[in-house]
Amino acid sequence: MRVFSTYDEITAAAGEALGSTDWVEITQERVNAFADATGDHQWIHVDVERAASGPFGGTVAHGYLTLSLVPWLGSQIFSLETPGAKLNYGLNKVRFPHPLRVGKRIRCSATFSEVTALPAGLQVTISSTVEIEDEPKPACVAESLVLLLDG
Repeated sequence: MRVFSTYDEITAAAGEALGSTDWVEITQERVNAFADATGDHQWIHVDVERAASGPFGGTVAHGYLTLSLVPWLGSQIFSLETPGAKLNYGLNKVRFPHPLRVGKRIRCSATFSEVTALPAGLQVTISSTVEIEDEPKPACVAESLVLLLDG
């Protein structure tokens, strides 16, 4: 894991691939817990029997479940340890190019695609790709924004 403690270190890493996580299995239990937390119990996510004959040949993770894992996965790649507050500022772009079947394994890679100095600190655009093991397309490609405020 890369640890960044200064704005200069973060700025110097702009455009550089920061690494990838280990593989993580997506379980039906995780999908069911997400369905319970969000109220999204669509059969393609939670009905194992029905989904087996559905369009994906089994249950699939919610796109937003995959997206919600990006910060946790990212924390295995890098840590922002600057003195001030760190704020989730939002997303520029999110796509779900390939369904994520339950039982598959994923990993995430990340890049600081853009670093912008602001009067109150730094804005970091993080490009993350969530790969699916043995699949040609990723489950999620996301561009998220983090504000690092002066301490």
